[in-house]
Amino acid sequence: MDQLNLFIFGAGYSARATVDALRAGGELEISATTRDLQKAQDLSGSGITPHLFEGTEPSETVGAALARATHLLVSIAPGANGDPALLHHARDIVAAPHLRWIGYYSTIGVYGDAQGAWIDESAPTEPLSARNRYRLDAETAWRDVAAQKGVPLAILRLAGIYGPDRSAFDKLRNGTARRIVKPDQVFNRIHVHDIGAITAAAARARLSGIFNLADDEPAPPQDVIAHAAELMGAEPPPAIAFEDADLSPMAKTFYTGNRRVSNAKIKSALGYTFRYPTYREGHAAIRASENS
Repeated sequence: MDQLNLFIFGAGYSARATVDALRAGGELEISATTRDLQKAQDLSGSGITPHLFEGTEPSETVGAALARATHLLVSIAPGANGDPALLHHARDIVAAPHLRWIGYYSTIGVYGDAQGAWIDESAPTEPLSARNRYRLDAETAWRDVAAQKGVPLAILRLAGIYGPDRSAFDKLRNGTARRIVKPDQVFNRIHVHDIGAITAAAARARLSGIFNLADDEPAPPQDVIAHAAELMGAEPPPAIAFEDADLSPMAKTFYTGNRRVSNAKIKSALGYTFRYPTYREGHAAIRASENS
């Protein structure tokens, strides 16, 4: 298998899972940006070449790293002014002589509200918050750059991410879990392992297009918390009506979009079988790892 040189804008939770999946499949060189010196040391200790990039000005080292990259994964959030990677390094990306694929992490939040109906990638995009509008604008900007560069672009729209150290179990332990009940409200989720495995496969295949990364069973959030509490042998927090919950404006935006998001397209494109098709399998695996 050809050696892959991956550059990551933003080596966060999902991107690190992708690195793990790619390392299992062949030779790999990895570089990634971080805004924090401590995290840079952590990346270096994990065999990832770090590059400091705060998103407010060009990095002195990113251009040279991009010039060696065969694959690019973008995992940083855009702002009102656009995507920081493109604001400061679009020329470097277009000029990168070996670049063969770009992957961009977006969100299923770009779809807006479907009133609980099933939707796929053909659904209209109607973001209900500024944060999700920025994501949709960034998708367009990355499509333009990929077209200019002449390389395939996979836009991966992620559902709610969970996994080890970022699960309902952690919220129950630290006292932040809440069972907020809004009738008929459901959310899709996706385990970080499936994000990493899918992204790695997409990179290897140089997949192009827009794809939803979401589990098989969109579920009411209160049911997910209750299930985790049951596995812990703990009492679930009391149910709170949505109207009575003291939610921040950002938290409220999550409840304005009610939809069931299909993952059929990514399954078909890669022949992928989800390791954690619902939160139940995901919870069981996390709990087993915690008890091992």
